[in-house]
Amino acid sequence: MKVKVLRSLVIVMLVVLVVGIGVGAQAPAAGGQGAGQGRGGGSGRGGQRGPVLTVTSSAWPDGGEVPMKHAGRGGNMSPAFEFSWMQGTNPAMPPANLASYVVILHDIENAPRGEQPDTLHWLIWDVPGTAKGLPEGLPKGDLPDGTKQATSNVGGGSVYFGPGAGPGPFHHYVFEFYALDTKLNLPSTATRAQVFMAMEGHVIGKAAFVGRFHGMPQ
Repeated sequence: MKVKVLRSLVIVMLVVLVVGIGVGAQAPAAGGQGAGQGRGGGSGRGGQRGPVLTVTSSAWPDGGEVPMKHAGRGGNMSPAFEFSWMQGTNPAMPPANLASYVVILHDIENAPRGEQPDTLHWLIWDVPGTAKGLPEGLPKGDLPDGTKQATSNVGGGSVYFGPGAGPGPFHHYVFEFYALDTKLNLPSTATRAQVFMAMEGHVIGKAAFVGRFHGMPQ
């Protein structure tokens, strides 16, 4: 009788021990799963792409022909641009750390010119991050809002110099727009290389707008 009771006690103890081990083993698994979902959710939110800078203009469609009004051989008036930020297909607020914009206009068809990789037509920086775009016909030199303009390697002077290709195939003029999390605070004598160096590590958005131009119909 004592043997049977002892055997029963041993069986009960083994059952309790096995159940306890099973419960103890399951708890970390459940906790681990919850932590995994938390990390996954955080990673998913953090991994989402932020708002994207887009640029449009009423002067001509992206990739279209530059009107003489905005050409160096014509009115030589800088075109108006509108800045907007998109999250997917929906309008979005700009990044909270947006501080300024840089705009570079260059003729990508031309061969290196002096120390420049191609022909630089316009270089402006420290456009305020609050700007919704650029108005048409910016004046020469530094602007009241802190915007700086560099001397281009055609035309001369700290001012926009529009497309000026001669007769022949179209040249493609690319306006590059950079959104930065800082202001560069460079003097208007800065070169493109110096501007690029100062921009390093601060670009939070980029867009491009293209215009085609040649001096006369082919």
